[in-house]
Amino acid sequence: MLLRDPIHGDIELSSVETAVLDLPVMQRLRGIKQLGTAHLVYPGALHTRFDHSIGVCAVAHRIVTGLRRSGVQNIPAELEEAIGVAALLHDVTHVPFGHTLEDERRLFARHDKGSRLADMFAGELGDALTRLGIRDVVASLLGQPSPQGVPRWAQDIVSGSIDADLLDYLRRDSFFTGLSHNYDDRIFRCFAEHDDRLVIRLSKHGMDRPDARSEIIGVLRLRYFLTERVYYHHTKVVAGAMISKAVEIALDNGVLAESDLLELNDWTLLERLARCGVANAAALARRTLNRDLLKRGYVVSGRSVPLALRKEWVTRYHKSRTQRAQAEAELAEKLNLPFADIVLYCPALSAMKEAAVPVETSRGVESLNAPDSGTFAEIGALQDRYADLWRFYVFVPAHAVGRAAQIASEMFQTPCELTSRHV
Repeated sequence: MLLRDPIHGDIELSSVETAVLDLPVMQRLRGIKQLGTAHLVYPGALHTRFDHSIGVCAVAHRIVTGLRRSGVQNIPAELEEAIGVAALLHDVTHVPFGHTLEDERRLFARHDKGSRLADMFAGELGDALTRLGIRDVVASLLGQPSPQGVPRWAQDIVSGSIDADLLDYLRRDSFFTGLSHNYDDRIFRCFAEHDDRLVIRLSKHGMDRPDARSEIIGVLRLRYFLTERVYYHHTKVVAGAMISKAVEIALDNGVLAESDLLELNDWTLLERLARCGVANAAALARRTLNRDLLKRGYVVSGRSVPLALRKEWVTRYHKSRTQRAQAEAELAEKLNLPFADIVLYCPALSAMKEAAVPVETSRGVESLNAPDSGTFAEIGALQDRYADLWRFYVFVPAHAVGRAAQIASEMFQTPCELTSRHV
């Protein structure tokens, strides 16, 4: 099958990859937006997990081509095809607004860490892959228990520090949000294999290559830029937080289960919540559907919250549903507002895991952010900027913004940093 993709141009899928793409579990991803609620800020950000999965498959093949060019010869065609299939399936367990529900409000285990993939391999997906003769190798590539082992570098292509997933979504998200940032294709000439791991080669003929180092740093800068402008945009955050709280309330009232989410897409989930019969969940869903979003009543950052207190708040309000709900209920009582009108958002501490990518230098293999690496200062500065993106929010209706700032400042014993009322 030949597809025309706006990011990578023509993408040719093998007959096996096409058969996997046509499975119902893959077609479901057409209804799940890649960036969740970001379209409320960037109207063009309507690309889906389905589009992204095809792109990841294409990038995985480019990485394999780069590895062959770097000297890795023992890559059978059957293994490359299995890598392509695993790339297509890397997001098959994603639920609507998955990162928001899993990472930001911690309602479920991460899609790549929980039991969903194992359940799928035990059901229809596993049966289909068995018929295609690739079940065990694909399971191994996706980190599932399998009698057929695969090279670790092959797993790294699908799920590593700098992998096919990252290199597709950076370009795709930038393009569909209308942001004119990109990385150079030279990055694909930097992939190599070392001790069965996928590495970025930053040296040639015994000498370090500044151009290769610049390329990998450029990828990390793009990752930071999109995090700052898109992934952590406060409007995206509040819309996602409202949906997450609606789902949490629906779960607690028994009108929704995690298994239901694998049969829903973005719109059908919101419609179901809006008609679920639980007033608070329905109210939040309807407001989100109408873009009648809550506002920032209280905001603090690492500028005024010391690291020790940030860690304490993360434990209390990010990791504990119970303590977060208690704080929301207390704020609602003090502000005389319905429970649905208060949403507390406390993310995990920001970290740039990609900075630890293994790189091959004239000294051997090391992490890009190793203290004695030539990039430590530059990477360290970027990591510090990434950590500075952390924000703790209390979202409320517009009419309660002033009172919320005062009451939350007293409750959390930290003054609100937001001074403008254009929230």
